[in-house]
Order: sequence, then structure tokens, then C-alpha cells
Amino acid sequence: MRLSILHDDRKVATITADTDDIYLSYDAEWLSAADRFPVSLTMPTGDTPYGQDILLPWLMNLLPEGEPLRAITRALGASSEDIIGLLMETGSDLAGALTIGAAGLTGSPDYRVIPDESALERIITDLPARPFLVGDDGVSMSLAGAQDKLPVALKGDRLTVPVNGAPSTHIMKPDNQRLPDSVQNEALCMVLARRIGLPVAAVTTGRAGKRSYLLVTRYDRSVGMESIKRLHQEDFCQALGRLPAAKYEFNRTGRRGPSLADMFALVRQHMTARDITRLLDAVIFNIAVGNVDSHAKNYSILLGQGGPELAPLYDLMSGLAWDGITQNHAQAIGGQRRGAHVYGRHWQRMAEACGLAVRGTIRRVEDVTKRMLKELPEAVREVEAMPAGRGFMLDIFAEALEKRIQEVRNHVQDGDIGETESPDVSAAPDDTAY
Repeated sequence: MRLSILHDDRKVATITADTDDIYLSYDAEWLSAADRFPVSLTMPTGDTPYGQDILLPWLMNLLPEGEPLRAITRALGASSEDIIGLLMETGSDLAGALTIGAAGLTGSPDYRVIPDESALERIITDLPARPFLVGDDGVSMSLAGAQDKLPVALKGDRLTVPVNGAPSTHIMKPDNQRLPDSVQNEALCMVLARRIGLPVAAVTTGRAGKRSYLLVTRYDRSVGMESIKRLHQEDFCQALGRLPAAKYEFNRTGRRGPSLADMFALVRQHMTARDITRLLDAVIFNIAVGNVDSHAKNYSILLGQGGPELAPLYDLMSGLAWDGITQNHAQAIGGQRRGAHVYGRHWQRMAEACGLAVRGTIRRVEDVTKRMLKELPEAVREVEAMPAGRGFMLDIFAEALEKRIQEVRNHVQDGDIGETESPDVSAAPDDTAY
């Protein structure tokens, strides 16, 4: 079986699957194109085919995980191990610029308007059973992750569903019924990151009947007057050749996931000093807001003609104010996984392991947390003014954030105090945080 990987209508590569192997080969015309880019940092452009050991982790990271993946397999009557078959059904609108097959799509790319608030509420309610509206005529799309979400396109002021391979422009993330006011929580973290100067995907909120949702502008799309262009990207698991189940540094796969040292080494190898600073700022921010789910799939790289660069931040959420959320972060800071117990000595160890200047890292923690404390009140007001409103936990989130930010700021100035260490860092995480 042969399956084409396309960028717009141009063939980038071919996936060939036979009884013995599955491999990717770049198309000769793509290799000679002036605007070519690699499918992945693990698969640089060239004549050599890439086998399943390299290809399959990249493909698997294009699909959802957990219950959304199980729901898709039930709806399609497919096996979760049939990666190629699943991508043939869902691969016409993925993360990044590429499309991979799309069985049964015969019409022209178009957009199906969601007619009213009631219809949108029904779509949100049905998402757990039908992720990405799988089974709807002409709908073929997928995003990674274990949360319910839906790629949509904003046309004027109307939300639409892309059909027949049309590109989406936004990601709609419904409220999480297990985590009250999850929409306001994520909106607050995203707005705060933007207000302190971090590159971050733009967000707003919305309501549909009894449900609320976060609407995230896709950074891997460029919207012009007449067209929408897909921009290529991959997450850090893909760029490091890790399976999605190994997205946490400490996991149950038998193989340690990406550490901060691995991530900084990847950036240093392929990107610029500016990207190293941006990654450090993101790590500091995630510790300071208690984003314990900032695993390797929640960091991405844009792969364009100008070379790799760190993508804007996304999926920023605080786990501080809800009960039952692990306080172990996805990666250790100098051997410490609990944000409340990260002190100056831990930042020092992290800096040394990641090839960063120790004093510069400490100053950066102080600077980022100072800006966060200054901008937090305005970030709260900005979220309150969004269409979904403040909910009932916005002040609770803000109070928890302020406390943790101040804690991180105070602790970094003391390299010795703080006797409580994290549990054995070789232990697995407390399952997926959110």
C-alpha cells in the first residue's frame, strides 16, 4: 500500500507499507523545491528512506490519545494499532501543514456553518462519543491529546466545520465537566503568558447554551484575505522520536521521556539563542502557574523554509486550585518535580544540566515572576470581559496563581532552604494531570 503525504496539492513524500516494513520516501520534486521543508527533524530531506522505527512515532503523535482515540476506533470499526488506517480516515486536517490521505473525500474543500447556539451545544455534548465529528460526511481531521476538542474555522463571526480537506483556523476546547471553570483557567494562563511578552496562541471564550468553550487561534495557520495557508510544525515528542505515551519525563513505558536537558539540547542543535531563552521563559512560567501537564507534546517547533523555530505556547493551564490533581510536574527542575519545593539550588542544577548560565537563569526566574505578578490583575479583568464571563472560580484561580508565583520568586532567591524533596524521581507520574 502506498499513501501520499501532501502539502496543499503538492506531494511531499510517500508512505509505503508492506508485510515486512513501513517507510517514508521523499518525492524527488519536493527535494528540488526551493520552499521545501522536512516532515520532521527526525527525517531530514534526502534520498534515504526512513523506516518504521523513525516513522511510526511521528505518525502516532498525530492521533489523539486515551478515550478520544478509543472513541474514534469504535466509530470507525478500526484497531488502535492500525495507525495508517486511522490517518487515512482522519488525516486531511492535522497539526502542521501536511495531509495524509483521506478515505472517501470526493467533494471540494468547503465549510459547513454551525447554524446556531443550540447546534453548537449539541456538537460539544456529542464530542466524547464522536471525537472530531468522526463519521460525518466529508469530515476528516485529527489533533493529538487526550482532551475533547474540535478543529473549526471562523468565517466572519460564524463558526464552521471544515469538510473535504478544508483547513481549520481555530481549535474549540469545551469546558471539562470534571474540572469546574476549566475554560476560565486556561484563558487566564494564556492571557497572562501573552501579557508578560511570551509568544502564545491567541484565545477567547464563548458560550453555547449551558456549555462554555475556549477558542484558540491556530498558530500553524496563516489566514489571508482569500485563502488559509497551513504552516508545518511538530511537537517535541515527534522531534525527539518518542512515542506519545512517553511524553512525560517519568512514565510507565519503560523508557524515560524527554527531560528538560533533552529539550534544550534539541533547541540548541536546531534553533537560535532566542529560542533557548523562549524555552526557558516557558519552563519558568509553567512552574509558576502550576501547569503540571506541560509535557513534551505541549511544546512544538515550527518547521518552515527559514529553519526551525520554537512555536507559540498553547495548552497552558494551572492545576493548583482543583482537588485530585497531581502536583508532580511533567519534567523535573534539577531533580525536583513539585513546584512548591523548587528552590534556587534546583534551578542551578537544571541550568547546569541544560547548558544554561546559572546566574542568568536565576535572574530570568526573578524577572519572569516579577512580570507575572504585575500583569495578573489585568489578565483577570481581560478574561472576565470575554464572552464566557468569569465563572465562579476565576478569583480562586487568580489567588492560587499569585501565591505560587510569589512562592517561586521567593524560593529562587534562596538556594539552601527547603528540606522537602520530591518523591523518587524514577517513579511514574500520577497519570495524566488533566
